Amino acid sequence: MTKILVSACFLGEKVRYDGKCQSLLNETLLHWQQNKQVVSFCPEVAGGLSVPRQPAEIQNKSQRIVTCDGVDVSEQFNKGAQRALKLCQQHNIGIALLKESSPSCGSTTIYDGTFTDKKINGEGVTTALLRKNGIRVFSEKNISVLIQEMMSINEKP
Repeated sequence: MTKILVSACFLGEKVRYDGKCQSLLNETLLHWQQNKQVVSFCPEVAGGLSVPRQPAEIQNKSQRIVTCDGVDVSEQFNKGAQRALKLCQQHNIGIALLKESSPSCGSTTIYDGTFTDKKINGEGVTTALLRKNGIRVFSEKNISVLIQEMMSINEKP
């Protein structure tokens, strides 16, 4: 069976910046977990950031990632992205389900870097690196497309 990388916050792990989770209740995701197809991962924690932590956003002009109090955390975000890629390569993972709008995991939107709750089109650093390396990234917004994709992969001989 094909494995899939999944944001740890979707699986009930309290890894978000605010110390909470963002559980994604989905019957198919639960089935994948029970079949040991899910590899849980949080790139921000893997990159060395604590829980809880200050919120961070990508500063579009400089492409740095900074916290709301101005601390540059780009190194930790990039380290987490590299670890996500390595994990995918180790487990032959070609698909990821990641949290939309996160500076790590956003696949179509991210926050605009002003800490005003405004979203813009863009992708997080982990998503960008995974896609650059041929890994398809989905979010909770298009999980139905992901489910169809996984079904077609698992049906192949």
